[in-house]
Amino acid sequence: MNEFNYFSATRVEDALRKKQSDGSRFLAGGTTLIDLMKCDVEKPTQLIDITQLPAMSNISFDAGMVRVGALAHMSDLENHPDCRTLAPAIYDSLWQAASPQLRNMATIGGNLLQRTRCVYFRDPHTFSACNKRNPGSGCAARDGINGNHAILGTSESCIAVYPGDLAVALTAFDAEVIVRNAFQRERRIPINHFYRLPGDTPHLENDLAADELIVAIELRQIPALRRSHYLKVRDRSSYEFATASAAVGIELDGDRIRDVRIALGGVATKPWRAESVEAALRGQTFDEQTLRQAAERVTQDAEILPQNKHKKLLAPRVIARALMKAGEMA
Repeated sequence: MNEFNYFSATRVEDALRKKQSDGSRFLAGGTTLIDLMKCDVEKPTQLIDITQLPAMSNISFDAGMVRVGALAHMSDLENHPDCRTLAPAIYDSLWQAASPQLRNMATIGGNLLQRTRCVYFRDPHTFSACNKRNPGSGCAARDGINGNHAILGTSESCIAVYPGDLAVALTAFDAEVIVRNAFQRERRIPINHFYRLPGDTPHLENDLAADELIVAIELRQIPALRRSHYLKVRDRSSYEFATASAAVGIELDGDRIRDVRIALGGVATKPWRAESVEAALRGQTFDEQTLRQAAERVTQDAEILPQNKHKKLLAPRVIARALMKAGEMA
């Protein structure tokens, strides 16, 4: 690990001013950043501790909105008395992520910014070719061991999977990421536009500017959020990243689907909104055959590699199972 300077900020404006210098990184829970520093993927010259910033740990379920401060810990939101009943998909995505110890440390803002677990990205001493880490160097995963890599949103430059759970659930329900810059100006970024597709620039992973800080996330308490579910399929039942996951919500009018929300994890380079499946289901009868047929649409444009073709079969099944659970059919 390289040497670095350390600064503890007590005001947002001080933190943002310090961030403007090259090589600076914000530090909150540190559960991702410190790992990447140990791997020599991240080599900051300055860490800006933001854990003492005021009014950024609040959580509220009020006036039809959910607002979560960026410095709230994952376990704070998971254990909030309204989360399980008013936003079950959010709750499910939290308790199935990482371990209790990590959730006690990791912050909501930091969780949104976690980086891929692609082994080629995280091992610079063995694999020099990684466009996400070293732009223009190539993608070692394409001709390597790629069974856990993406089938949606890929490019010739990168096939790395987005690793998180919470952002998938937030994507399904149109959350907004609220950020503030060094001039104290705030902007709201729809989470589906917050994450970028890799294209030719996989090292640019999100829409956050160099002088911006995530201060909160917000989403509306729509009926589909109350009747929602997050299903995570993985190689073992705890402390494992998703092979495929689905965050879904549904609003029924009798036996007809009035509204449906679907996002996928574990199969794409970013949290993946399944808009084609949603469009096929709205207004349709809520039954298993309809759900399964519509879910097949999600992988129509998938790029399959020899070792990850199981994800093409798995993704539609995860969607259908999650919807049946949310609709109390399973």
